[in-house]
Amino acid sequence: MSERLEDIAARIVTAGKGLLAADESTATIKKRLDGIGVESTDASRRDYRQMLFSADEAMHNYISGVILYEETLFQKTEDDRPLADIITAAGAIPGIKVDTGAKPMALFKGETITEGLDGLRDRLARYHAAGARFAKWRAVIAISDTLPSFGAIKANAQALARYAALCQEAGIVPIVEPEVLMDGEPGTQSIERSQEVTEETLRITFEELADQRVSLEGMILKPSMVIDGKKARKASVQEVAERTIRVLKRTVPAAVPGIAFLSGGQSTEEATAHLSAMNAMGPLPWRLTFSYGRALQAEALDAWAGKAENVAAGQRAFTHRAKMCSLAARGEWKKEMEKTV
Repeated sequence: MSERLEDIAARIVTAGKGLLAADESTATIKKRLDGIGVESTDASRRDYRQMLFSADEAMHNYISGVILYEETLFQKTEDDRPLADIITAAGAIPGIKVDTGAKPMALFKGETITEGLDGLRDRLARYHAAGARFAKWRAVIAISDTLPSFGAIKANAQALARYAALCQEAGIVPIVEPEVLMDGEPGTQSIERSQEVTEETLRITFEELADQRVSLEGMILKPSMVIDGKKARKASVQEVAERTIRVLKRTVPAAVPGIAFLSGGQSTEEATAHLSAMNAMGPLPWRLTFSYGRALQAEALDAWAGKAENVAAGQRAFTHRAKMCSLAARGEWKKEMEKTV
């Protein structure tokens, strides 16, 4: 595999493929396992993720890379095989979440700043040695009638840019994720307000990336879609697609090879439908694909239910959902393609 950042980024957005976000923190994966009545232990977390990474059809045909939590990057199977090696053997690229979470921002009520820059250069060297070739950093942008503030957007965008520069120095492709928190509180914002905030956030983010000398050809953008709040949801699939593309064309340089959307509180089917509608609007200057967590995993988690005898069922559910997302990444998904797995 080429070690050039541009080549790694291009592989991440290979046509019809996208990213599996399996980078849930220990606290988050515990909540998901609690939901199916499974205790969260080193072994249960390993078994669940191994089930996903070993789904051959999904991993070979529809998944270009997997975003991992640090525990998983260094975790091994019962027979002492690194989970990262399973991903690589399937032709996908291991990646790593490197931020340490969004914390309350001093003097900015209701807003957060993502931390994790201290010591990042040394951590990136260790992650690279373990096989990670891309990384992810998530900035959380609160949205309401009065938020976000310019100061919070600026601070988070600068942190994203500094992270991206450190990644590229280490030979790692940065995934830049400025998430406008569509499922946050109060969740009553209109789609017009979401478009306004998303556009400003992306504009400032790319200004900071330029200031930090980040190579656009060697990065991937992971934005939220332009969608109304969870308590005000009424926009059609086509309106979400059109407004999102409008914002991207206004703010994202054509040099960026690809955009991998987060699902951002949408249902599995919503996230698939919106992505497909955007790709059907082509041609576009960048490749649009998915970087989904819950929207890729929810059905598989329920089918698996923590039981060894259900591994095949869990993998079938994961493969089906990955295939639907792949079709969406080509602009070819239709609702009637959905079926019971």
